[in-house]
Amino acid sequence: MKHLLLWVALCWGLTACSPPQPFHHTDLSGATFAAEFPRALADQGGQPRRLADFRGRVVILFFGYTSCPDICPTALARFAAVREALGEERQRLQVLFVTLDPERDSPARLGEYVTWFDPSFLGLWGDRETLARTVAEFRITAVRQEVGGGLGYTLDHTAGAYVYDPRGRLRLLIPDNAQMPAVVADLRRLLRED
Repeated sequence: MKHLLLWVALCWGLTACSPPQPFHHTDLSGATFAAEFPRALADQGGQPRRLADFRGRVVILFFGYTSCPDICPTALARFAAVREALGEERQRLQVLFVTLDPERDSPARLGEYVTWFDPSFLGLWGDRETLARTVAEFRITAVRQEVGGGLGYTLDHTAGAYVYDPRGRLRLLIPDNAQMPAVVADLRRLLRED
């Protein structure tokens, strides 16, 4: 019996000292970019917003545009489902959608678009210069592609989403093909770190 107790204590001690399990998605902890917007961006109500405004919450930050035919609506639908899967913890998650197309995406249009997926989502807008600085700071690419048929243009853009912990630190990059259970697990881990 004495040996059994010693064995159990040893196993427990090894488990307690083991490093935490890695995230399911790309860990960006310690990154020196994308810490804050170079200038405040306006939400759909016209209120200036900075990432610091959301301290105390986990933030998913996604760049896109409302005319996006595939990646953006898929990502926002996934984030809405993830938010629902978090249960009561969802109150500590904020999804921010930054437009890459300020000419077509007014703050009002952004608001209508993002709240269709979830009423808590915020759309963020800036003028061309502010968005150019923001895109550079956050290492986002967006290439305008002219299309025929009266559609004007589309934007080929970065499809991943950044995740910030409740202290406002950049922690993860979630790819556009992420599976919901893995996203939920990573967000729960960040919510519990606080």
